[in-house]
Amino acid sequence: MSRRRVAIGVTGGVAAYKTAMLVSRLVQSDFDVTTVLTAAASKFIGAATFAALTGKPPAIDAFDPHYPLGPHIEIAKSVDLLCIAPASADFLAKTAHGAADDLLSTIYLAFTGPVLMAPAMNREMWAKPSVQRNVQQLVDDGVEMIGPGAGWLSCRDQGAGRMSEPDEILAAIQTRLAPLS
Repeated sequence: MSRRRVAIGVTGGVAAYKTAMLVSRLVQSDFDVTTVLTAAASKFIGAATFAALTGKPPAIDAFDPHYPLGPHIEIAKSVDLLCIAPASADFLAKTAHGAADDLLSTIYLAFTGPVLMAPAMNREMWAKPSVQRNVQQLVDDGVEMIGPGAGWLSCRDQGAGRMSEPDEILAAIQTRLAPLS
């Protein structure tokens, strides 16, 4: 069995701390993990965390010279699955409309395999019709949504919008890649 390769995209949101646990669990389950951080994600969690967990620095720069063909091309061609956790309202909108103004959104457009997204945001944001339209467009495009769940949110509120737990996302990744085992 070859080692399964996943890219974990991290967008801006407090839930990014949960993504560190997801990445740790993936590595412990013998996945080869590449992390990709947006600029906003770097405001919530440091690149050093993901470097320590994966043994390699996260991809951050769309013009990283370590990727001669461009990181969006090389990462998209090197992984079996792309998972975005957390997937912010901004990232959902960008990808639903085909926008590509950062490394993670260009990887999404260049990637041809299975994509999972774990939305996370304030309950009012999640309930907005525009966000729901974007989610439906992505589902129609073949993206698998994991959550969000309901519960305590970082805005001191309760309701839908909480990112799914790391073990739930891990199980979805394992299920989606099971045929590759």
